[in-house]
Amino acid sequence: MLVDSAPEQRAEAPPAPPSRRALRAAGLIASAVILALVALASIAVGAKALPLDQVWHGLFHASGTYGDVVVDERLSRTVLGLLAGAALGLSGAVLQALTRNPLADPGLLGINAGASAAVVTAITYFGVTSLSGYVWFAFGGAAAVGLLLRFLGGSRGATPVRLALAGTAISAALYGYLQAVMIMDDAALARMRFWTVGSLSSASDSTTLQVLPFLAVGALLALGLARPLNAMEMGDDTARALGANLNRTRSLAMLAATVLCGAATAACGPIVFVGLMVPHVVRSFTGPDLRWILPYAAVLSPVLLLGADVIGRIVARPAEVQVGIVTAIIGGPVFILLVRRRRTVQL
Repeated sequence: MLVDSAPEQRAEAPPAPPSRRALRAAGLIASAVILALVALASIAVGAKALPLDQVWHGLFHASGTYGDVVVDERLSRTVLGLLAGAALGLSGAVLQALTRNPLADPGLLGINAGASAAVVTAITYFGVTSLSGYVWFAFGGAAAVGLLLRFLGGSRGATPVRLALAGTAISAALYGYLQAVMIMDDAALARMRFWTVGSLSSASDSTTLQVLPFLAVGALLALGLARPLNAMEMGDDTARALGANLNRTRSLAMLAATVLCGAATAACGPIVFVGLMVPHVVRSFTGPDLRWILPYAAVLSPVLLLGADVIGRIVARPAEVQVGIVTAIIGGPVFILLVRRRRTVQL
């Protein structure tokens, strides 16, 4: 009887719970589906209400009354939002791992300040008026700050504390310069006040193509650094024991964050809270493993950016609120709630 009852007991046993890896993978797929829905909403919804059948016709035929609006404006805006959002999320996650600070973001190290200072210099002293011209100056300013941070880190490698302190000092100096130039030049102030709030409304195919190579290289570099950055989070001594090259990893992480954030800022202006909030939220349910944090951040950051852009187009019709303002309004209260939680994930 004992032999006969064993199969019955095994048959009635509850199924094994799914592994954490399977849950993470399912969550990533669900996040991708949410991103696709938000992207469709970004194409379908605008400051000017359009019939859905006209949106559909304009999207796939690029003709008709609203073809130019759908393809040249909404589709280009959505594509840029996808790319810039992923770049900001990845750069924020890399910087949080690099500085071991869960509240770090691209603005902490002065990268946004470098891009902004370069743009105001281009407007005031070189007469640049087009967005295509802003892109290269902004990217150059971000890259210059990245090189300066690497230099200030010293020959033995930049520690997290050094990076944070140097970035804070550089940001203060550059924003002081930016404010001084804009106060003395009314024309620069008029042009810069639109760019500095962060916006997707000036998106175009040429702008996207200009920043796409940098975004692709930065994303591949960031994803490739997941394992060595994981080792560094356990401390320098442990990372060395595991075979990680600390100086090389820090240099490449700085390069990846600079390229990603610099290109996104060049195309859209400095957009706050995306690179700060999304990796922090992701870490709360994936844990500290960057092999999952980085893909999740790359998918969910565009959800926040495009969702905020859609909200900005709806709330002020027929005008619109710039996406940088919306992300700040949404991100501020949400982030305060996150940091007040008792179980904040530490790095």
